[in-house]
Amino acid sequence: MVKIIMGLKGSGKTAQLIDLVLKAADEEHGDVVFIERDARLTYDIPHKVRLIEASQYDFNGYDFLKGFISGLHSANYDITHIFVDSVLRIIAADVNEEAEEFFDWCAEFGNRENVKFTFTISADINLATDRIKKYFS
Repeated sequence: MVKIIMGLKGSGKTAQLIDLVLKAADEEHGDVVFIERDARLTYDIPHKVRLIEASQYDFNGYDFLKGFISGLHSANYDITHIFVDSVLRIIAADVNEEAEEFFDWCAEFGNRENVKFTFTISADINLATDRIKKYFS
């Protein structure tokens, strides 16, 4: 399962994401991972959630992010949910066909490995394509 929360800066995406992380940490029986761009949410995320600060790594595109996610999972098969705040800012990308392919890859990976994904995208919701909109809830 892939869920995308999209909107302009200040629209409440991160607050909504934090609520979902707190719920997942309480209700899910596996491990929860939260990837953020910098360390600004350190005190908002429960200690039992694995918090990863993306600025410590050289995220330079979708292929790197796919490899990173695959590596996380191969090191810990108990991961049930991966949250990523501001995914396009982490990898310096735009809403385009490559983004569509990445989210489709996440859906396939998640179905195969029983991992849920929730992403936030800081962009005008009108930029979302139909392939991206299918992941809105």
